[in-house]
Amino acid sequence: MSSHRYNLTQLHKRLDEQIRTELKRRMPDSLRLLRLKKLRLRVKDRLHSLSWQPQAG
Repeated sequence: MSSHRYNLTQLHKRLDEQIRTELKRRMPDSLRLLRLKKLRLRVKDRLHSLSWQPQAG
């Protein structure tokens, strides 16, 4: 796994955790959730596009 893919995977995991934490709050911030989810989706799309590219080496 390339370091770039690893970093994106770690970012995706951190975003998941932030989303779960926000959802557990008594009054979740819907705007923050929306931003986190959009960012998580962008990271997921980027990971998906990397998986379709041929591996160097």
